[in-house]
Amino acid sequence: MGAVSIGRHAAPAPTVRRALGRTRTCDLVIRSDLLYPAELRGPLADYGLSHRVPSVRDVAFDHHTKAKGDLGVAKAHADLVGQGYLVLFPASEHAPFDLVAYADGRFARIQVKYRTIRRGVLTVHFRGSWADSRGVHTQPMDKAHVDLVCVYSPELDQCFYVRPEEHRASVSIRVEPARNGQSCGVQSAQGMTSARIALNRAGTPD
Repeated sequence: MGAVSIGRHAAPAPTVRRALGRTRTCDLVIRSDLLYPAELRGPLADYGLSHRVPSVRDVAFDHHTKAKGDLGVAKAHADLVGQGYLVLFPASEHAPFDLVAYADGRFARIQVKYRTIRRGVLTVHFRGSWADSRGVHTQPMDKAHVDLVCVYSPELDQCFYVRPEEHRASVSIRVEPARNGQSCGVQSAQGMTSARIALNRAGTPD
C-alpha cells in the first residue's frame, strides 16, 4: 500500500495484520467460524471440509430440533418452487402452518415435518408439541387449519405430501419394501411427491 498524505507530510499506511481463521469486516476482526451456524462450528476437518457448509448427509443427525425444523421448511420451500408454486411465509411463528403455497388461483396451508426413516417407514403423528418449565406438551393438530403436511426425509433428501384429513391420528409412509411383504396399515410413498396430486385427491380417513 502507498503512503497516506496528511497535510504536508506523508505518513506510512497502517499495516493490516490478518490472523489465520479471522476475517476483517467493517474494521471489525471476527473469527471466520463464527460466520457459520452454531451447529456447524468446530473443527471443519472433522467433516473433511475446508470452510464450506457441510452437506445434509454430513450433519443431518447433528442438528437439534429447531435446526431440523428449519431445514425441513427450507427443503419444502425449494421443492414447492420446483413444482411451480409461489411460496409465502406467515409473519408469526405461532401460525398452525409453516408456509403457504399458491398456484392456479389456490392457496394451500402446509405444515412441515422432518422425519427420519425407521424400519423403512416415515411415521408422522398429526399433533404439535412444545416444551416449557413444566415439561413437554402435545396437542392434536387442528386439521381445519392445515391443507397439507409435507414430510421431509433427510436420508432421501426428498419431500412427501399427505392430506391430514385423509388420516386419523397418524400416517406411516413406506419408502422401502417391507421384508415380509406387509402392506396393511402403511401407505406407499409412490405418487406422494407431488403437492398438486395430494391436494386434488379426495378421500376419507383411513
